[in-house]
Amino acid sequence: MAIKNVAIAGATGTLGAALVKALLASNQFTITALIRRDSTTQTPLPASVHLRTVDYSSSSTLISALKGQDAVISALSHAYTGYLADQRALLDASVAVGVQRFIPSEFGSDTLNAKSAPLPIFAHKKTAQTYMKELAGQGKITYTMVMNGPFLDFGLNHGFLGLNLKEKKYSYVDGGVAKFSTSTLATVGKAVVGVLSKPGETKNRAVYIQDIAFTLKELFVLGKKALGEEGWTEVDGGSTAENEKSAYEKLAKGQKDMSVIVNFLMSAIFREGYGGHFQKLDNELLGIEELKESDVVALIKEIAASQAAAA
Repeated sequence: MAIKNVAIAGATGTLGAALVKALLASNQFTITALIRRDSTTQTPLPASVHLRTVDYSSSSTLISALKGQDAVISALSHAYTGYLADQRALLDASVAVGVQRFIPSEFGSDTLNAKSAPLPIFAHKKTAQTYMKELAGQGKITYTMVMNGPFLDFGLNHGFLGLNLKEKKYSYVDGGVAKFSTSTLATVGKAVVGVLSKPGETKNRAVYIQDIAFTLKELFVLGKKALGEEGWTEVDGGSTAENEKSAYEKLAKGQKDMSVIVNFLMSAIFREGYGGHFQKLDNELLGIEELKESDVVALIKEIAASQAAAA
């Protein structure tokens, strides 16, 4: 089944924009971006991308927008309160018009791992997975889930992966010795191109990709190579076990602040046994070549220079 026409929900977001760029660069697909009727985004899309205005509470708008599409990619944020209902509506409309392949909003940690799967931050993803697999089991659609770990470039830019480049601070959780898989947004885009180019090999399963796997300590060494040895400050990142326990305690009291979300994510990425370091990769199948350490050093320099220019 050849895939030519591809619709993307969330095309103007950070991930969505990277997916659009990769799909267009491949010169294999015609792209349609689904834009919410109430969207206030000012993010421009290339002129070659077709725009379709949709209302996720109205199945008729989704069905109209998805007619003729071979694949649908959901880059909807699972942190958004309406994510679960919107992705289900998107999936139902895809089935209604005969879409061949659905790529759900995964693009992160291994939610199929037995220890990561029950984490509360993945509850919506797991519910969406269950429904999608039911439809696939009935032969109504096929799917591919893309597992790529945390976004390397986004994480470095926002101080998420233990390095705060703006302030030259670093932190380790669990001593910084656990390896984790990570991918840039551009590589995630390449992976999606690979999935759509090889629908048979990627049918009804998860694919695992990474640009590189290293520990937080190893990443800090690369940070020093990029920005120099002097001027760094260490911040105690604590224990993932203790941080996760604290997150559950806060959640039980009704607290849902950013610290709760981050502490659960830290377990999914860095805690032993939670699947943060992918053991079997689909890089070769999807045409992905891993980064060298020198590439990461160059990336850190580039991001730090961009931050300095914007200051």
